[in-house]
Amino acid sequence: MFIGITGTKCSGKHAIAEYLVKYCHFTFLSLKKNNDQNHELYSNCLMFDTLDQMQIYVTERWREDFVTCDIDGHGLWILKKRPFFLLVSVEAPVFVRYKRYLKKSTAPLSLEDFVLQDDHSLFQKMSSPASKEIVPLNILISHADVTVTNAFQTLDELHITVKSLQLMNIERLRPSWDTYFMHLSDLASRRSNCMKRRVGCILVKHSRVIATGYNGTPRGLRNCNEGGCDRCNEAAPCGTGLDRCLCMHAEENALLEAGRVRVDDCEGTVLYTNTCPCLGCAIKIVQQGIKEVVYSKSYGMDHMTAKIFKEANVKLRQHSPPPIRLEIQADISAIDGSIQGQLGWSTN
Repeated sequence: MFIGITGTKCSGKHAIAEYLVKYCHFTFLSLKKNNDQNHELYSNCLMFDTLDQMQIYVTERWREDFVTCDIDGHGLWILKKRPFFLLVSVEAPVFVRYKRYLKKSTAPLSLEDFVLQDDHSLFQKMSSPASKEIVPLNILISHADVTVTNAFQTLDELHITVKSLQLMNIERLRPSWDTYFMHLSDLASRRSNCMKRRVGCILVKHSRVIATGYNGTPRGLRNCNEGGCDRCNEAAPCGTGLDRCLCMHAEENALLEAGRVRVDDCEGTVLYTNTCPCLGCAIKIVQQGIKEVVYSKSYGMDHMTAKIFKEANVKLRQHSPPPIRLEIQADISAIDGSIQGQLGWSTN
């Protein structure tokens, strides 16, 4: 695995890299132009002239674990296509980052200059000596596979969070079948026209999709989001007024598309849906012969659905992939009063 870490100044990029090196036995890689002798990571790392050289070295040893904090726009596109690369972004409130900056700088910038410099790196396009356009940092961050907000006051707190992120989980690089099909159900839900919620459903047989569905009004009727269903457009509470609802549910559409024969003539058909089926859909799923249902988000009648499935011997389980983002709120009260004074701002 090759983990690239990007983020704003003093957000904690090197702190996470240090954790991976010290506790997970990663090898730290760096570009020679960014070598910082004051940073302990650089005392035991491999140095390269360019990111191209770095990625070639890692590609030849892709079963080993590497980490770098030297990711730029040009290098990102080289690395993103590699099946062993994971991009992690680290962010933190500007007040917290400035406080960290003051602790380690011998000739610190003013808060205003720090923010101006920060904005420049985040949003300003630049040209490198080789006349290549440098992608702004905010673009790099937007392509991250995993994001952590590091507003912690101690390294121990950060380490606990990094551990909980499961960065070395194989699903980070190649999603499991469950995660893959759940992503497809989420994608199907984007086609929904129902005013109440977006739901997508995938029917899978032997790890192959046999039908898809999303919720909305039936073919030939005006779309729900164009006023086609009075019940949904009146914002009726969850589970009420269903007898007046004109919207077909995602599960219903997928079951209709598959047909009884395509489902019933094979064992092992699994229904994936991004939202737990309602009671009405649960009954249809049982009748159609589905024996396993996997969902992501809960609905208002999960206990009733679970009861029906248990009696009909239908396996129901919730899918929980590794998190892609963990956050903690900044402890603003811990910020030095001197910093607050520069802003003319108070927590009182």
